[in-house]
Amino acid sequence: MAQLDVVQPSWGVFCLEVANFPKPFDEFDVERCQAAPALRTLVAVREGEGEVAAGAFYEAIGTRYFDAEQPLHEAATVEGALADAGLDAAWCGRATNDPATWTTVVEEHRGLVADAHSFGVPTIRLDGGTGPAIFGPVISNAPDDDDEAVELWRHVAWLVRNENFSELKRDRTIEPDLAYWRSAMAARRSS
Repeated sequence: MAQLDVVQPSWGVFCLEVANFPKPFDEFDVERCQAAPALRTLVAVREGEGEVAAGAFYEAIGTRYFDAEQPLHEAATVEGALADAGLDAAWCGRATNDPATWTTVVEEHRGLVADAHSFGVPTIRLDGGTGPAIFGPVISNAPDDDDEAVELWRHVAWLVRNENFSELKRDRTIEPDLAYWRSAMAARRSS
């Protein structure tokens, strides 16, 4: 959507592992957090290279995780995503060696939860991050073309701005075309 000049995204972070941690947060071990290397790198890239670079990294890390099924916590995955996005792979090491990046991840996560009552990803907040927020839209596969993508976004944005609208949910009608999804479904069937 950014390429179509329909939205100008800014990238914040939300960590499901932080959200779902069942103990007091002072017991949280960032070294065991699967998403920490990617989230910390996103923060560093955004602060050092800007929003466009952060978006390119976010797309690349998602492709490596969901399509290529590469482990999110491994530096090689994060470094490969940086390279895919045309960024310096050294961002990963700089980010994971800088405690301030984890502080930023936690602060942004907590701020989004407190301010927008966020509970998952993707959380989209309109109006430069000050407008109404939603979890979603969750779609099975990318739209077929730019016109369909823009139409979907315009409908979603309209619903989000309608204060009376709360929720839509239905079963998946189409299985996502993602290697990660196929593997997860195969594992469920075999267990």
